[in-house]
Amino acid sequence: MLTLHNLSKPAIKKNKKRLGKGQATGQGQTAGKGHKGQKARSGGKIPIWFEGGQMPIQRRLPKRGFKNIFKISHRIVNLKDLVDLEVEELDIAKMEELGLLPKSGKKANYPVKVLAELGDEEFSKTMIIKANAFSKKAIELIENRGGKAEVVKVVK
Repeated sequence: MLTLHNLSKPAIKKNKKRLGKGQATGQGQTAGKGHKGQKARSGGKIPIWFEGGQMPIQRRLPKRGFKNIFKISHRIVNLKDLVDLEVEELDIAKMEELGLLPKSGKKANYPVKVLAELGDEEFSKTMIIKANAFSKKAIELIENRGGKAEVVKVVK
């Protein structure tokens, strides 16, 4: 017996559209593609970026930015990181060993530069520091305390 709780959806089979199979099908003659034009032709697909022959947006907009291919990136050491060290001579290998510089990864082969950022501390150490580059202020602070800032050439 058919009741409300055991009703099921009727199985309806719908035939697919028979494009271009004569006037009686309802999709004959132009097969739903309209009259003429690029989209009516076979293989008449238009790329998503195509703007109908208008100058494309990527060519209308100006180029922006600049990437300097000659830029030299450095691994940075500040003098405030060296204030607490109990060492008289400090070179790049020693800085890596103490954990002041990354010794692996992308920046491992970058040259080392010593900067004069001190924060609240005052640099009162007498040290010999060997690095690839120094800021003017860092050289001044190191040499005023009787130390020495030695520039080491970058080996590639």
